[in-house]
Amino acid sequence: MKYNPEIHHRRSIRLKNYDYSKRGLYFITICTKDQLSLFGNVVGAGSKPALPNDMPIQNDKLSSKRAGLEPAPTEFALATVKMEINDWGRIVQNTWFDLVNHIDNIKLHEFIVMPNHLHGIIEIIDNMRAGSDPAPTRKTKSLSEIVRQLKTFSARRVNKERNMPGVPLWQRNYYEHIIRDEESYHKIADYIINNPMRWKEDKYYNGHFAQ
Repeated sequence: MKYNPEIHHRRSIRLKNYDYSKRGLYFITICTKDQLSLFGNVVGAGSKPALPNDMPIQNDKLSSKRAGLEPAPTEFALATVKMEINDWGRIVQNTWFDLVNHIDNIKLHEFIVMPNHLHGIIEIIDNMRAGSDPAPTRKTKSLSEIVRQLKTFSARRVNKERNMPGVPLWQRNYYEHIIRDEESYHKIADYIINNPMRWKEDKYYNGHFAQ
């Protein structure tokens, strides 16, 4: 079964007694407040795809390598439909990649900023070296703490640029999905990478454009 955003984007009920600081891969989606399009625009959406919709269109060679997918066979496919982030979207993107400089126990996988939301895969890892003792001031962060940090730092920086301090940038909740096997990982990674290609069919598409 192909990855179905209508199913997997529903807000997950946090599993009772599940340790969300546990090692593993987690797919997250965070939407802007009121799903406002703030971070840029999908260029070319609605045009005829250069390749069939079920063929992976890579927008990042590193991402394609991590996802275990082959790069797109033509540069034309890359240029047909793509997400062009603006300065605010770039702040969000930079905040995502900066997480590893502040949180020891994570690796970052596929990620994309869309006009009114972001998708990403976060891997929580064991940051202990064999035979070492945990640092007294460090502790393993849970998924909710990681997401809170991402939202807080990005909102502060974007709102400074917007000259709108204290105004909510993100919706209160976020969506998460525990990735339990390699097949699921590849489907979700493909979904993230190809999100711009399917923008007009996306549940978050609202027809609005960022200024």
